[in-house]
Amino acid sequence: MADTSLPFQSSIDKNIAGLEHKMAEDCQEWLESLDSIHHQFGPAGVRRILGKLQDYALQKGVNPSEATLNTPYVNTIPPTAQPEYPGDINMEKRIENILRWNAMAMVLQAYDSGAGVGGHIATYASTATLLETGFNHFFRARSEAYGGDLLMPQPHAAPGVYARAYLEGRLSEVQLKNFRRELASEGGLSSYPHPRTMPDFWEMPNASMGLSTASAIYQARFAKYLERRGLKPRNGGRTWCFIGDGESDEPEVLGTINIAARENLDNLVLVINCNLQRLDGPVRGNGKIIQELERSFRGAGWNVIKVIWGGGWDPLLAQDHNGVLRHRMEEALDGDYQRYSIMPGDAQREHWIDSDPELEHMMNVLSDDEVRLIKRGGQDPEKIFAAYKRACQADGKPTVILAKTVKGEGMGSSGQGRNTAHQKKNLSPEERVQVAREHGIPLDDAAAAKAEFYKPAEDSPEIQYLHERRRQLGGYMPMRRTACPALAAPDLELFKDLLAGTGERQVSTTMVMVRILAKLLNDKKLGRYIVPIVPDEARTFGMDGLFSTVGIYSPGGQHYTPVDADTLMPYRESADGQILQEGICEAGAIASFLAAGTAYAVHGIPTIPFYIFYSMFGFQRVGDMIWSGVDMMARGFLLGGTAGRTTLSGEGLQHQDGHSHILASTFPGLLSYDPAFGYEIAVIVREGIRRMYEQQENVFYYLTLYNQNYAMPAIEVEQQGAIAAGIIQGGYCWQRSGRDSDDGKTIHLLSSGSVMQEAIDAAARLENLGYACNIWSITSFTELLRDAQRCDRHNRLNPLDAPHTSLVTQWFAAENGIVIAVTDYMKTLPEAIAKWMPLPYTCLGTDGVGACESRTRLRDYFEVSNRYIVAAALTSLYQQGQLKRGNLSKHLKSLDVDADKLNPVDN
Repeated sequence: MADTSLPFQSSIDKNIAGLEHKMAEDCQEWLESLDSIHHQFGPAGVRRILGKLQDYALQKGVNPSEATLNTPYVNTIPPTAQPEYPGDINMEKRIENILRWNAMAMVLQAYDSGAGVGGHIATYASTATLLETGFNHFFRARSEAYGGDLLMPQPHAAPGVYARAYLEGRLSEVQLKNFRRELASEGGLSSYPHPRTMPDFWEMPNASMGLSTASAIYQARFAKYLERRGLKPRNGGRTWCFIGDGESDEPEVLGTINIAARENLDNLVLVINCNLQRLDGPVRGNGKIIQELERSFRGAGWNVIKVIWGGGWDPLLAQDHNGVLRHRMEEALDGDYQRYSIMPGDAQREHWIDSDPELEHMMNVLSDDEVRLIKRGGQDPEKIFAAYKRACQADGKPTVILAKTVKGEGMGSSGQGRNTAHQKKNLSPEERVQVAREHGIPLDDAAAAKAEFYKPAEDSPEIQYLHERRRQLGGYMPMRRTACPALAAPDLELFKDLLAGTGERQVSTTMVMVRILAKLLNDKKLGRYIVPIVPDEARTFGMDGLFSTVGIYSPGGQHYTPVDADTLMPYRESADGQILQEGICEAGAIASFLAAGTAYAVHGIPTIPFYIFYSMFGFQRVGDMIWSGVDMMARGFLLGGTAGRTTLSGEGLQHQDGHSHILASTFPGLLSYDPAFGYEIAVIVREGIRRMYEQQENVFYYLTLYNQNYAMPAIEVEQQGAIAAGIIQGGYCWQRSGRDSDDGKTIHLLSSGSVMQEAIDAAARLENLGYACNIWSITSFTELLRDAQRCDRHNRLNPLDAPHTSLVTQWFAAENGIVIAVTDYMKTLPEAIAKWMPLPYTCLGTDGVGACESRTRLRDYFEVSNRYIVAAALTSLYQQGQLKRGNLSKHLKSLDVDADKLNPVDN
């Protein structure tokens, strides 16, 4: 295609010069010129001339980003603005080649072992230079003088990070041999960054695609939050997050980027490894993913740096006076570029030239081998260094670096740039030898064919250089340290008014939790470490009273007068505010929880997050991120508000949670509780602080809270110790009947949460019918299940020892009668302990999708109301031969139980 803008180049130069003298008149002339271009050449001509103007402005150091979201398909930083490279490029290339080889060897040896554990080669091959430039010159370890950088590499690049730690002496050859075999007796390595299994090495888990971006953004934000609140010195620290371009399709990536710019996170650098390939093929074969991402990030207010072309292209671009090469670069699609990466030099030349004589003349200065060997920007350390340095100089904006690479670079013809590169886990003996030779690895052919590791001597120039660079940057990375001061748990006396109950005054457990939170915030020892988190539902949960006392965190403070400024509870934002009000963004709120819950390791600061949310929008919506909380050993309290399937009346099935406790039970290290009374919440919160922040155990908590108001009873002072122990274990007998139970007709009602009120009413009705009825508060069916499973495991593995007995069996072996369990959750929850229950056991629950109705009608609908509890108890007595048929029929009729009603689970 001819350059239609060429006739106007002198006019552009003339008009630019004329702007210095009479801008107003010249602006009109420019507009008229643009009209003329549009008339003669159409929209394409206008776009072309504007592109030329933009190019010219950029050459002058003026970035017209306000006028366009896309810049030309060239490097953001021109050669003239490139800083001098401070390192020994040849030495660093030798080290990088050794790392590439050892990273590849890890996967190949795992393949050769026949263990079938898999592995990935291509990702690190494409991102090696991006990481190594950072390791050699930018990634700084935490010290007294510096806050420390948080490094989050692409998960599939883990072998390269392990290979570096091997050269540093931090990992052994045996560990490398046992890559993806962590249970080996000699020790092994996890597939991806998993802090839970490598707690001294990896800082953050990022194996689940897309989640690392949100985590990185909120980790960077939380660092700012800590600084503004005076918990962390303002001594720097940057979050470096590496993802792939295909990963950007995950909604969590682009869905959370606005907050980074809005909160001026200039301590955040996101590096997107644009190797143009997903796992199965090109990311945007018919488009240009770098340009697409540039529009998204620039539109969101980020500082965008493109690193597209390696230094080998600089001389050609310098000769491109008419823009024909730039035009060809813009014209080629990502599918084309992927294909170019596997072509020999002569074929690449023909595709670049595309029958254009001017391009042919330009390209003829390079030999075929030179054309083939020209690197992309993401594999040129000088280009990467320039981008990283500019990112570190960013003021007030987060930075994204869009670095173009080749997936599988250096893997040979069977892997480099191929659609199959991601699945490539093996190379033939001949390919291995060829790769070793191309990387300069001094192994003989037999050793190379076996993919043996190579490590230079400790006194070699390569190893000495590597150690010196890390010494200059404060130490080795990644490294997870947990040198965090312990916090003493408060005495229960802090919550004495809650232990005393509310008398006749009715409150919800949500209100109790807010009171506990207020007490903790006011505590002189713990208050500063409490981090309340809420996703735009603070008023729903009754937390608005905290706005004026501790403030809502806003880095810029509050530059307006809120509409409720003259009320007792105004909406108050503050630069040192304590509440993290996350807007309607559950993913962002849970990311904040994870940042606060891991501050003990990332920053050495024991912050205690309390994240309250609609329980329905917790594990169901962001369960993957909560699972990463298990991986990163987060600490804190998840508070599922407006919990239960029948308690939140009127809302309907999208809001009515009847299964979060079942989902929560699948998370190791998460202790879930469903308290019914205020003093139970106080005991659980106090115990959680003790375990997580005094004993520093790697657990976290889930508590469900309700919006139903009722009178909160007092804890029995004489039994306070025993009751507190039962609450923590998972249950206790809350109320014993005053009736004689020797007739074997005792009814035990097990319940939790606000449905406990139905159990209390049912017990009263049963007592009026002449039955002894005990009420048990089961604070955690899940903890009782885990206790029973631990006992079973011990007995199975130690059959000759005295058997252990579960708490459930211990409690009810000494009882008689029948047991009815009722919760606001699916029957699966109480049925979990049925195996260990020695008495006849019936479970009631809320199986089904929910309905828009009143609380009373919902409980009848789901058959958990006091009427249905009484009916279940009498039916169980009849089935055990303890109630006559006629009496049962009479009672059921008086209860108005409809045996023919539709099963809610089938509705």
